[in-house]
Amino acid sequence: MNTLVRRLRTLPLRSRLALLVSVAVAVAVAAVAVTCWFITRNQLYAQMDQELHNQVGSLSQGRQVTAVLACGGINQQQDVPGPTIQRVSSDGTVCTWRGKSSIPAQPSDVAVANGSADDALHTTEAEDGTSMRVLTVPVEIEHSRVANLAVSIASPVDEISQPLTTLAWVLLAVGGIGVVGATAAGLWIARTGLRPVDKLTETVEHVAATEDLTVRIPVEGDDEIARLSASFNSMTASLASSRELQQQLIADAGHELRTPLTSMRTNIELLTRSEATGRAIPPDDRKALMASVKAQMTELAALIGDLQELSRSGLSGTEGPLKVVSFHETARSALERARLRGPELKIVSELAPWYVRAEPAALERAIINLLDNAVKFSPPGGTIEVHLMRGALTVRDHGPGIPADELPHVFDRFWRSPTARALPGSGLGLSIVARTVESYGGEVALAAADGGGTVATMRLPGAPTPPPDQPAELLS
Repeated sequence: MNTLVRRLRTLPLRSRLALLVSVAVAVAVAAVAVTCWFITRNQLYAQMDQELHNQVGSLSQGRQVTAVLACGGINQQQDVPGPTIQRVSSDGTVCTWRGKSSIPAQPSDVAVANGSADDALHTTEAEDGTSMRVLTVPVEIEHSRVANLAVSIASPVDEISQPLTTLAWVLLAVGGIGVVGATAAGLWIARTGLRPVDKLTETVEHVAATEDLTVRIPVEGDDEIARLSASFNSMTASLASSRELQQQLIADAGHELRTPLTSMRTNIELLTRSEATGRAIPPDDRKALMASVKAQMTELAALIGDLQELSRSGLSGTEGPLKVVSFHETARSALERARLRGPELKIVSELAPWYVRAEPAALERAIINLLDNAVKFSPPGGTIEVHLMRGALTVRDHGPGIPADELPHVFDRFWRSPTARALPGSGLGLSIVARTVESYGGEVALAAADGGGTVATMRLPGAPTPPPDQPAELLS
């Protein structure tokens, strides 16, 4: 059985479908044919048995019983067509009144003759080997039963077996034609039904060979094949989009890395040329060159760090398993770090309790990026206002603000406002914020603040109290 299953699995799908259809039709045809044959057989036997009973009645009404009982001599009618009729004695002897061959008496026939049974119906063989259906009944004359005698009436079973044999051959021929037709229909159905699968296979092979993700499969109807085609189209579209994003990321990263590297190479070449020619650079200029190199190295380190954070977060925007985190305590910790980065700024905060499900380090980094953005654009001695109320964290600065036409791009990778090109930064901070917040089911936005400046809003779903199984003191 296992070997058969393994061999079936090696066949092409359309061959397996055709084979299954053929087997199913063959089983159905065989079941119908066998049922039809047995029903016909039972009806023919019932009809023969009824005919034998009718002939017994005709024999009694025709006053032929006396002739049968006086069987022998000139009374015998062996050459007369019709059923075989014979007398049966209680000792088992028989006398054939009509028929070509005698039929040996069976015990059930003898039982009818000696009065211990009312009738007997059975199938047996005559002396010439002919199979006979025999009905034996007691003999009655003038409503009195004749002792020790019975009458048997029999018909050849060939009258039934020959039509049944013919019927069996007809059913076999019809069934064979049906199976052959079903096999052809199965092949046609498999070929027609699997044509979309063939197209899908060809498309997948084409994509695998050429890496062309622009190929699409026409979607027709709403069946499983159509759903599979639509899913494949959606998958290739997602892969194409992912490839474009990767290519864009590489291009943007290369562009952002080129500027500090070029500047750093120029400064280092100036220092190297000064050492090679013996022409000393003035101390102030040398100090400025070294400061520029240090700043460019810091910018490179920040850019590489942001790229690493972005790659570690992947598509989900998270690095580790999520757990219940105290949003207000995480914001308070980020505020302390922001105060160190902008000691000349005034940061005021009002943080209401709120608990969210997030990865603590990623959440704190997102908040710090928002605060760094506010610190970067705040004027010296300016004020940054931070509020957390019912899961909405707002960071408002009093800087120059962002033009309305630039707001849709603030969360794009490597995007920086033309007015902020001279400021430090990689252009990835807000992109990391957006990815992190969206992965937690939240949203983030930047907008112009009333009276000038910019307000950043981060919303995260959560609750003002921690779950019962996680006390608040363990979440800070």
